[in-house]
Amino acid sequence: MPVRQPLWLGLDLGTQHARALVVNDDGEVFGTGRAALTSTRCGRRHQQDPEQWWAAVAAATRAALADVHADTVGALAVAATSGTVLLVDRAGHPRTEALMYDDARAVQEAVLVEDIGAPLWRELGYEHMQPSWALPKLLWLLNTHPHLANETVRLCHQADLITARLIGRPGPTDTSNALKSGYHLLEERWPSEVLNRLGIPPQILPAVVRPGALLGRVTAHASAVTAIPAGTPVVAGMTDGCAAQLGAGCVEIGSWNSVLGTTLVLKGVSPRLVRDPAGALYCHRGLNGTWLPGGASNSGAGVIAEWFAHADLAELTARAAQLPIGPVAYPLIGRGERFPFRAADAETFMLGHPDTDAHVFAAVLLGVACVERLCFDRITMLGAPTDGMLTFTGGATRNEYWTQLRADLLGRTVHIPEQAEPALGMAILASTLGGRSVAEAASSMVRRRGERTPNPARADILRQRYADFVQALTVRGWLDAAIAEYARARL
Repeated sequence: MPVRQPLWLGLDLGTQHARALVVNDDGEVFGTGRAALTSTRCGRRHQQDPEQWWAAVAAATRAALADVHADTVGALAVAATSGTVLLVDRAGHPRTEALMYDDARAVQEAVLVEDIGAPLWRELGYEHMQPSWALPKLLWLLNTHPHLANETVRLCHQADLITARLIGRPGPTDTSNALKSGYHLLEERWPSEVLNRLGIPPQILPAVVRPGALLGRVTAHASAVTAIPAGTPVVAGMTDGCAAQLGAGCVEIGSWNSVLGTTLVLKGVSPRLVRDPAGALYCHRGLNGTWLPGGASNSGAGVIAEWFAHADLAELTARAAQLPIGPVAYPLIGRGERFPFRAADAETFMLGHPDTDAHVFAAVLLGVACVERLCFDRITMLGAPTDGMLTFTGGATRNEYWTQLRADLLGRTVHIPEQAEPALGMAILASTLGGRSVAEAASSMVRRRGERTPNPARADILRQRYADFVQALTVRGWLDAAIAEYARARL
């Protein structure tokens, strides 16, 4: 009888759905599953019922494993949204609502946290503790639910709830999820000198391990619910952004993944912690002693959904591709920017006078490409290596014209993975339990759809439009003059 190859299960909890993916050592897909999630939004508030998460994961895994032999799943890992937290009891049952990654109700708590922990946050390289981060939200939960003071409750990140259900008990969290809860990534400890002053008792905080550490094994009860074979090892995962970076094969020092979806997100790999005095870029701890610097802009493809909601985007793209390079927009989703610079008053503007919807569409595509280049200029200025492989992922890669435009403006060859998603990243991470390094696993499991090389014919006009864009940001007082000068010098 032939020996069955091991399969690896990656789970991803997003905002709108849970996803399960089963792949082998070569990245061949053996099963997929997806289940919907619903949210409640009101102003700054965004929350979910955490019991939904477990039900959605169970539905997704049952679908993904429907045609998989029970004895071939080698291990699994879980990714989830960064900064999504709740309080649970000692058995892991929810005792509060779950505050989602972008819930920003903890405004006053964020001010207190930033003030008390300012020296530490500077040391860790991110300067600012935002209301949407987990530590201010933890403080808000404790302040809002004083009746829990007499109970044994504990901080639980979104992924922690799923791993606890899988292994039958609450376990450690991982360094990736613990970052926004104030974990000291350099010394790998909870900073009691800050947390004590905030009134956060140490027993409320989970133990912390690095991604890839063995947490436990799937229980018989969890197996009956999810169809994951009992005894399957569960390893510590990562936040969804870090997991997507891994799923894109971005694991070697100097490599970067640019994700263009609703917003633009860049994540790379550095041998050292990169500190940004402006707090626009911050680092996760990576695998094998690396660091993962990254940042997220408020610009991206989301503007297209708003401005061209009922348009035929394929037809608009075809028309835009026939136009000479012209006007450029700074397309923001809402007001304010967070990366590659911080400016609360930043707002959309247009350079030039587009006179048709195709011209406006082309200006938006070029504007996002300019933001992306400025992100890389900022990253390079901060000393992070950027000379490794560059990958593009996200829904925008389906637009061939836009992808080529971005490569042309960056002046770099770009690789497009066939399937880059957090669930694949978690399958890659799970596979390292079999003895492979993460670089070896990513090399064999991440499949390439193609690559784009820059077209030198329009390099000069694109550089000029980019210089105009940088100047416009500087004149408006949003972009620091030193960054602007550096960006122009790199042209």
